Amino acid sequence: MTVADLSTTDRYPTRGSDSALLERTDPTVWSGGPTGPATRDELAAHDTKGFHVQEGLLSPAEVQTYWQELERLTRDEEVRADERTIIERSSDEVRSIFEVHRISPLIGELTRDPRVLDRARQILGSDVYVHQSRINYMPGFRGTGFYWHSDFETWHAEDGMPGPRAVSISIALTDNFPFNGGLMIMPGAHRTFVSCAGETPEQNHKTSLKQQRVGVPSEEAITKLAYEHGIEQFTGPAGSALWFDSNCMHGSGNNITPYPRSNIFIVFNSAENSLVDPYAATAPRPNHIASRDFTPLQR
Repeated sequence: MTVADLSTTDRYPTRGSDSALLERTDPTVWSGGPTGPATRDELAAHDTKGFHVQEGLLSPAEVQTYWQELERLTRDEEVRADERTIIERSSDEVRSIFEVHRISPLIGELTRDPRVLDRARQILGSDVYVHQSRINYMPGFRGTGFYWHSDFETWHAEDGMPGPRAVSISIALTDNFPFNGGLMIMPGAHRTFVSCAGETPEQNHKTSLKQQRVGVPSEEAITKLAYEHGIEQFTGPAGSALWFDSNCMHGSGNNITPYPRSNIFIVFNSAENSLVDPYAATAPRPNHIASRDFTPLQR
């Protein structure tokens, strides 16, 4: 595959010689699609801030069931040896397991659960498919965070996602405290696309999933957005969920507390926003990181 022609097709150029702040040209909440469970206030918050919290998505019994599944996966030697599993740089702890909705039938069912699928369709105004799924572990004492970034910048540059018509859900399987590496997010910054400087290295995903070095906003851009929008943090009990736009500026710190933090992470992309050639990479990332099976999900 070849890099897309930036001069004619790229509305969100990035990975060039300079960084820039560009105005987003796409909606956040898309109209004209199917109805769903999100309330008018939730949709309004999602449109304004780029995210909203769904309290009590999973019952305590469901949380326990999914937690046991995560524990099973981390103990499975075949899963640990799979290329879809990412190990922490500084320890032998599992950091993430990608394409987990295909590895685990239980989590596969969750992607089609009406409480999840119908809300994704409602936000994106169309049928959807799973662009990416993973489980994230942040163990106590040794869990490392992620620097500030926009997921869409990477998905656009390296996967060929045309526009930010995608939404992510992070489902907490442990309590999220302000002090155990919880996700920080800048409300309203999703309306600005941060174009990042630097050429995409070959096979960048092999290192970026442990520590991202390319596609990282400049400190000047982060400072400007933070002072303009502020920073909020996703906290709450296990079973709650954060829905956030693909272009949200977010990050997380290290977890030096004894309290682990784990979540199920699913990215839904609109069926009308399917991937093309990467916009700033010579080849697309593997399918388990960025799916090219665009078949819409059905209940």
